[in-house]
Amino acid sequence: MSELLGLLEYAFIQRAILATVLTSIACGVIGVYVVTKKIVFIAGGISHACFGGLGLSFFLGLNPLFGLLPFSILSAFSLGFLSKKTRVSEDTAIGILWSLGVAVGVILIFLTPGYAPDLMTYLFGNILTVPASDIWLMVVIDLIILLVVILFYKEFLAMCFDEEFTKIVGVSADKFYLLLLCLIALTTVAMIKVVGIILIIAMLSIPASISRKFSHNMKTMMIYSAGIGVILSFVGLYLSYWFDLPSGATIILVMCIVYLIVFGVSELKKLIQRKQIPEDF
Repeated sequence: MSELLGLLEYAFIQRAILATVLTSIACGVIGVYVVTKKIVFIAGGISHACFGGLGLSFFLGLNPLFGLLPFSILSAFSLGFLSKKTRVSEDTAIGILWSLGVAVGVILIFLTPGYAPDLMTYLFGNILTVPASDIWLMVVIDLIILLVVILFYKEFLAMCFDEEFTKIVGVSADKFYLLLLCLIALTTVAMIKVVGIILIIAMLSIPASISRKFSHNMKTMMIYSAGIGVILSFVGLYLSYWFDLPSGATIILVMCIVYLIVFGVSELKKLIQRKQIPEDF
Protein backbone atom coordinates (compact mmCIF):
# COMPACT_ATOMS: atom_id res chain seq x y z
CA MET A 1 0.00 0.00 0.00
CA SER A 2 2.84 2.35 0.90
CA GLU A 3 4.46 1.70 -2.48
CA LEU A 4 1.18 2.52 -4.22
CA LEU A 5 0.85 5.79 -2.28
CA GLY A 6 4.47 6.57 -3.05
CA LEU A 7 3.72 6.42 -6.78
CA LEU A 8 1.28 9.31 -6.37
CA GLU A 9 4.22 11.59 -5.63
CA TYR A 10 5.37 11.36 -9.25
CA ALA A 11 3.99 14.04 -11.57
CA PHE A 12 3.55 11.67 -14.51
CA ILE A 13 1.42 9.34 -12.36
CA GLN A 14 -0.73 12.28 -11.24
CA ARG A 15 -1.24 13.35 -14.86
CA ALA A 16 -2.06 9.76 -15.84
CA ILE A 17 -4.74 9.57 -13.13
CA LEU A 18 -6.25 12.90 -14.21
CA ALA A 19 -6.19 11.81 -17.86
CA THR A 20 -7.90 8.55 -16.92
CA VAL A 21 -10.72 10.31 -15.09
CA LEU A 22 -11.25 12.95 -17.79
CA THR A 23 -11.19 10.40 -20.59
CA SER A 24 -13.62 8.12 -18.76
CA ILE A 25 -16.07 10.99 -18.30
CA ALA A 26 -16.02 11.85 -22.00
CA CYS A 27 -16.29 8.20 -23.06
CA GLY A 28 -18.94 7.47 -20.44
CA VAL A 29 -21.25 10.18 -21.73
CA ILE A 30 -20.66 9.91 -25.49
CA GLY A 31 -20.21 6.13 -25.42
CA VAL A 32 -23.79 5.66 -24.20
CA TYR A 33 -25.08 7.53 -27.25
CA VAL A 34 -22.73 5.57 -29.52
CA VAL A 35 -23.94 2.21 -28.17
CA THR A 36 -27.62 3.19 -28.00
CA LYS A 37 -27.61 4.66 -31.52
CA LYS A 38 -25.57 1.68 -32.75
CA ILE A 39 -22.93 3.83 -34.42
CA VAL A 40 -19.81 2.20 -32.98
CA PHE A 41 -18.23 1.82 -36.42
CA ILE A 42 -19.00 5.45 -37.25
CA ALA A 43 -16.97 6.39 -34.17
CA GLY A 44 -14.24 4.09 -35.45
CA GLY A 45 -14.37 5.73 -38.86
CA ILE A 46 -13.93 9.19 -37.35
CA SER A 47 -11.06 8.07 -35.13
CA HIS A 48 -9.16 6.40 -37.98
CA ALA A 49 -9.79 9.33 -40.31
CA CYS A 50 -7.97 11.44 -37.71
CA PHE A 51 -4.77 9.69 -38.76
CA GLY A 52 -4.71 12.10 -41.68
CA GLY A 53 -4.58 15.01 -39.23
CA LEU A 54 -1.76 13.30 -37.36
CA GLY A 55 0.22 12.93 -40.59
CA LEU A 56 -0.43 16.58 -41.48
CA SER A 57 0.85 17.72 -38.08
CA PHE A 58 4.08 15.73 -38.43
CA PHE A 59 4.55 17.01 -41.99
CA LEU A 60 4.13 20.66 -40.95
CA GLY A 61 6.09 20.27 -37.72
CA LEU A 62 3.12 21.19 -35.51
CA ASN A 63 1.82 19.83 -32.22
CA PRO A 64 -0.18 16.75 -33.34
CA LEU A 65 -3.28 17.96 -31.51
CA PHE A 66 -3.43 21.03 -33.76
CA GLY A 67 -3.88 18.73 -36.72
CA LEU A 68 -6.06 16.15 -34.98
CA LEU A 69 -8.72 18.57 -33.72
CA PRO A 70 -9.73 20.24 -37.03
CA PHE A 71 -9.27 16.98 -38.96
CA SER A 72 -11.57 15.06 -36.61
CA ILE A 73 -14.27 17.75 -36.81
CA LEU A 74 -13.95 17.86 -40.60
CA SER A 75 -14.26 14.05 -40.72
CA ALA A 76 -17.42 14.20 -38.59
CA PHE A 77 -19.00 16.84 -40.86
CA SER A 78 -18.00 14.92 -43.98
CA LEU A 79 -19.42 11.66 -42.66
CA GLY A 80 -22.65 13.32 -41.61
CA PHE A 81 -23.02 15.06 -44.97
CA LEU A 82 -22.27 11.95 -47.03
CA SER A 83 -24.65 9.72 -45.07
CA LYS A 84 -27.55 12.17 -44.69
CA LYS A 85 -27.41 14.49 -47.71
CA THR A 86 -26.29 12.15 -50.48
CA ARG A 87 -27.21 8.71 -51.74
CA VAL A 88 -23.99 7.25 -50.37
CA SER A 89 -24.82 4.61 -47.76
CA GLU A 90 -23.50 5.10 -44.24
CA ASP A 91 -21.20 2.08 -44.28
CA THR A 92 -19.74 3.17 -47.62
CA ALA A 93 -19.10 6.68 -46.27
CA ILE A 94 -17.36 5.19 -43.23
CA GLY A 95 -15.17 3.01 -45.43
CA ILE A 96 -14.22 5.93 -47.69
CA LEU A 97 -13.30 8.30 -44.84
CA TRP A 98 -11.55 5.56 -42.86
CA SER A 99 -9.38 4.61 -45.84
CA LEU A 100 -8.78 8.20 -46.96
CA GLY A 101 -7.67 9.37 -43.52
CA VAL A 102 -5.24 6.50 -43.05
CA ALA A 103 -3.87 6.84 -46.61
CA VAL A 104 -3.30 10.59 -46.28
CA GLY A 105 -1.66 10.12 -42.87
CA VAL A 106 0.69 7.40 -44.10
CA ILE A 107 1.76 9.42 -47.15
CA LEU A 108 2.39 12.62 -45.16
CA ILE A 109 4.37 10.76 -42.48
CA PHE A 110 6.40 9.06 -45.23
CA LEU A 111 7.16 12.48 -46.78
CA THR A 112 8.18 13.97 -43.42
CA PRO A 113 11.99 14.13 -43.03
CA GLY A 114 13.40 12.20 -40.11
CA TYR A 115 11.63 9.89 -37.69
CA ALA A 116 8.25 10.47 -36.01
CA PRO A 117 9.12 9.64 -32.36
CA ASP A 118 5.58 9.84 -30.91
CA LEU A 119 3.79 7.96 -33.69
CA MET A 120 3.29 4.74 -31.71
CA THR A 121 1.89 6.75 -28.80
CA TYR A 122 -0.85 8.20 -30.98
CA LEU A 123 -1.58 4.83 -32.57
CA PHE A 124 -1.68 2.70 -29.42
CA GLY A 125 -1.68 5.22 -26.58
CA ASN A 126 0.60 5.76 -23.59
CA ILE A 127 -1.18 7.39 -20.69
CA LEU A 128 2.08 7.69 -18.72
CA THR A 129 3.41 10.26 -21.22
CA VAL A 130 0.42 12.64 -21.23
CA PRO A 131 1.74 16.23 -20.78
CA ALA A 132 0.06 18.91 -18.67
CA SER A 133 -1.07 20.79 -21.80
CA ASP A 134 -3.10 17.76 -22.91
CA ILE A 135 -4.73 17.57 -19.47
CA TRP A 136 -6.03 21.11 -19.86
CA LEU A 137 -7.27 20.30 -23.36
CA MET A 138 -9.14 17.29 -21.94
CA VAL A 139 -10.73 19.52 -19.29
CA VAL A 140 -11.99 21.92 -21.94
CA ILE A 141 -13.31 19.09 -24.12
CA ASP A 142 -15.08 17.45 -21.17
CA LEU A 143 -16.74 20.75 -20.25
CA ILE A 144 -17.92 21.26 -23.85
CA ILE A 145 -19.32 17.72 -24.03
CA LEU A 146 -21.13 17.98 -20.69
CA LEU A 147 -22.54 21.40 -21.50
CA VAL A 148 -23.88 20.32 -24.91
CA VAL A 149 -25.37 17.11 -23.51
CA ILE A 150 -27.07 18.96 -20.63
CA LEU A 151 -28.50 21.62 -22.95
CA PHE A 152 -29.78 19.18 -25.58
CA TYR A 153 -30.38 16.02 -23.56
CA LYS A 154 -34.02 15.61 -24.65
CA GLU A 155 -33.20 16.22 -28.31
CA PHE A 156 -30.37 13.66 -28.26
CA LEU A 157 -32.63 11.18 -26.47
CA ALA A 158 -35.36 11.55 -29.09
CA MET A 159 -32.85 11.31 -31.94
CA CYS A 160 -31.34 8.09 -30.55
CA PHE A 161 -34.66 6.26 -30.24
CA ASP A 162 -36.99 7.76 -32.87
CA GLU A 163 -35.69 10.12 -35.56
CA GLU A 164 -39.10 10.29 -37.26
CA PHE A 165 -40.77 11.50 -34.06
CA THR A 166 -37.98 14.06 -33.62
CA LYS A 167 -38.77 15.47 -37.08
CA ILE A 168 -42.52 15.50 -36.38
CA VAL A 169 -42.10 17.66 -33.26
CA GLY A 170 -40.05 20.16 -35.25
CA VAL A 171 -36.54 19.18 -34.16
CA SER A 172 -33.93 18.65 -36.87
CA ALA A 173 -32.67 15.12 -36.27
CA ASP A 174 -29.95 15.57 -38.91
CA LYS A 175 -28.49 18.59 -37.12
CA PHE A 176 -28.34 16.79 -33.78
CA TYR A 177 -26.91 13.72 -35.46
CA LEU A 178 -24.17 15.92 -36.91
CA LEU A 179 -23.63 17.51 -33.51
CA LEU A 180 -23.29 14.05 -31.95
CA LEU A 181 -20.66 13.13 -34.55
CA CYS A 182 -18.74 16.30 -33.64
CA LEU A 183 -18.87 15.32 -29.96
CA ILE A 184 -17.51 11.90 -30.92
CA ALA A 185 -14.70 13.69 -32.77
CA LEU A 186 -13.88 15.77 -29.67
CA THR A 187 -13.92 12.66 -27.51
CA THR A 188 -11.51 11.00 -29.93
CA VAL A 189 -9.07 13.89 -29.58
CA ALA A 190 -9.42 13.80 -25.78
CA MET A 191 -8.48 10.14 -25.42
CA ILE A 192 -6.03 9.65 -28.27
CA LYS A 193 -3.00 9.83 -25.94
CA VAL A 194 -4.63 7.38 -23.49
CA VAL A 195 -5.53 4.43 -25.74
CA GLY A 196 -4.52 5.61 -29.22
CA ILE A 197 -6.35 5.71 -32.54
CA ILE A 198 -6.43 1.92 -32.91
CA LEU A 199 -8.18 1.21 -29.59
CA ILE A 200 -10.59 4.15 -29.37
CA ILE A 201 -13.63 2.06 -30.45
CA ALA A 202 -13.21 -0.19 -27.43
CA MET A 203 -13.01 2.72 -24.98
CA LEU A 204 -16.19 4.23 -26.40
CA SER A 205 -18.19 1.02 -26.52
CA ILE A 206 -17.13 -1.35 -23.73
CA PRO A 207 -17.91 0.73 -20.57
CA ALA A 208 -21.24 1.83 -22.09
CA SER A 209 -22.09 -1.76 -23.02
CA ILE A 210 -21.31 -2.95 -19.49
CA SER A 211 -23.46 -0.19 -17.97
CA ARG A 212 -26.33 -1.26 -20.22
CA LYS A 213 -26.42 -4.58 -18.35
CA PHE A 214 -27.34 -2.72 -15.16
CA SER A 215 -29.65 0.06 -16.37
CA HIS A 216 -31.58 1.28 -19.42
CA ASN A 217 -31.97 4.84 -18.16
CA MET A 218 -29.70 7.09 -20.22
CA LYS A 219 -28.56 9.33 -17.35
CA THR A 220 -27.88 6.36 -15.10
CA MET A 221 -26.04 4.60 -17.90
CA MET A 222 -23.79 7.63 -18.37
CA ILE A 223 -22.90 7.71 -14.67
CA TYR A 224 -22.29 3.95 -14.56
CA SER A 225 -20.29 4.04 -17.79
CA ALA A 226 -18.03 6.85 -16.57
CA GLY A 227 -17.52 5.10 -13.22
CA ILE A 228 -16.79 1.75 -14.86
CA GLY A 229 -14.36 3.45 -17.22
CA VAL A 230 -12.49 5.08 -14.32
CA ILE A 231 -12.24 1.88 -12.25
CA LEU A 232 -11.20 -0.42 -15.09
CA SER A 233 -8.76 2.16 -16.48
CA PHE A 234 -7.12 2.43 -13.04
CA VAL A 235 -6.82 -1.36 -12.89
CA GLY A 236 -5.32 -1.45 -16.39
CA LEU A 237 -2.97 1.44 -15.58
CA TYR A 238 -1.81 -0.31 -12.39
CA LEU A 239 -1.17 -3.59 -14.21
CA SER A 240 0.62 -1.88 -17.10
CA TYR A 241 2.94 -0.06 -14.68
CA TRP A 242 3.87 -3.08 -12.58
CA PHE A 243 4.22 -5.55 -15.46
CA ASP A 244 5.80 -3.03 -17.85
CA LEU A 245 3.07 -3.41 -20.48
CA PRO A 246 1.61 -0.86 -22.95
CA SER A 247 -0.91 1.14 -20.91
CA GLY A 248 -3.58 1.63 -23.59
CA ALA A 249 -3.66 -2.01 -24.65
CA THR A 250 -3.68 -3.20 -21.03
CA ILE A 251 -6.62 -0.95 -20.16
CA ILE A 252 -8.62 -2.27 -23.11
CA LEU A 253 -7.71 -5.88 -22.27
CA VAL A 254 -9.02 -5.42 -18.72
CA MET A 255 -12.24 -3.90 -20.06
CA CYS A 256 -12.74 -6.77 -22.52
CA ILE A 257 -12.23 -9.39 -19.80
CA VAL A 258 -14.70 -7.66 -17.47
CA TYR A 259 -17.24 -7.31 -20.29
CA LEU A 260 -17.00 -11.03 -21.07
CA ILE A 261 -17.50 -11.84 -17.37
CA VAL A 262 -20.52 -9.52 -17.07
CA PHE A 263 -21.98 -10.83 -20.33
CA GLY A 264 -21.44 -14.44 -19.24
CA VAL A 265 -23.06 -13.89 -15.84
CA SER A 266 -26.00 -12.09 -17.47
CA GLU A 267 -26.60 -14.92 -19.94
CA LEU A 268 -26.28 -17.52 -17.17
CA LYS A 269 -28.93 -15.71 -15.11
CA LYS A 270 -31.29 -15.67 -18.10
CA LEU A 271 -30.73 -19.40 -18.64
CA ILE A 272 -31.45 -20.19 -14.99
CA GLN A 273 -34.61 -18.03 -15.03
CA ARG A 274 -35.88 -19.80 -18.16
CA LYS A 275 -35.35 -23.20 -16.55
CA GLN A 276 -37.23 -22.12 -13.42
CA ILE A 277 -40.35 -21.23 -15.43
CA PRO A 278 -42.67 -24.26 -15.76
CA GLU A 279 -42.98 -25.49 -19.35
CA ASP A 280 -46.81 -25.41 -19.23
CA PHE A 281 -46.89 -21.89 -17.70
